Amino acid sequence: MAPIPGSGLAKGLAVTLRTMTKKSVTAQYPDAQPDLPPRTRGVIGLFEENCTVCMLCARECPDWCIYIDSHKETVPAATPGGRERSRNVLDRFAIDFSLCMYCGICIEVCPFDALFWSPEFEYAETDIRELTHERDKLREWMWTVPAPPALDPGAEEPKELATARKTADKLAAQQAPPATEPHADEQARAAEQPTRPQGDSKQQTDQPKPDLPKPGHSTPDHPQPGQEGSE
Repeated sequence: MAPIPGSGLAKGLAVTLRTMTKKSVTAQYPDAQPDLPPRTRGVIGLFEENCTVCMLCARECPDWCIYIDSHKETVPAATPGGRERSRNVLDRFAIDFSLCMYCGICIEVCPFDALFWSPEFEYAETDIRELTHERDKLREWMWTVPAPPALDPGAEEPKELATARKTADKLAAQQAPPATEPHADEQARAAEQPTRPQGDSKQQTDQPKPDLPKPGHSTPDHPQPGQEGSE
């Protein structure tokens, strides 16, 4: 069906009329801070304690805006006769936000959770060269990172928490004293008590014995022999 001539113009005028009847809202920034969504991509915060200088974020960055410098240190052996080890120590971690396109690839590929999104957005500078922020500034933004959202009720437990809980339960089971068998104490008490003859119980000894008829006396139910035909 061919469109009606002028329908597009009518739709545009309808939008204009609806907008004209609404009250305009002005954001009083910077006096009033905006209420940003929790997953806002503002800047990237660095948790340098988790960084192992694997250089994965710098290699995967499509803009090459991450600069990392490091040096190696020798770690002495933990046990006598052990082997010394070397580790990378972070010297510089900087991000040039004049080149960053906020794709989040560096955060996704970090295997040790050292980079996080922060909703902070007030980092404008008068000089473009000042937009290269070093690790001290990135660490300050780390404390503005919001807490992760709660898991759905039907979601699986994270592998890290499941592994930690299994390890804790295993250690608790090893440290707990050995549990005694529930019937061990009862069997020990039964062995100490003297055994009674079979068929002799307290219930039988406590019951009174029935009165038996004496010889020469008869009862109404059991007459003596010879008295049946005397009546």
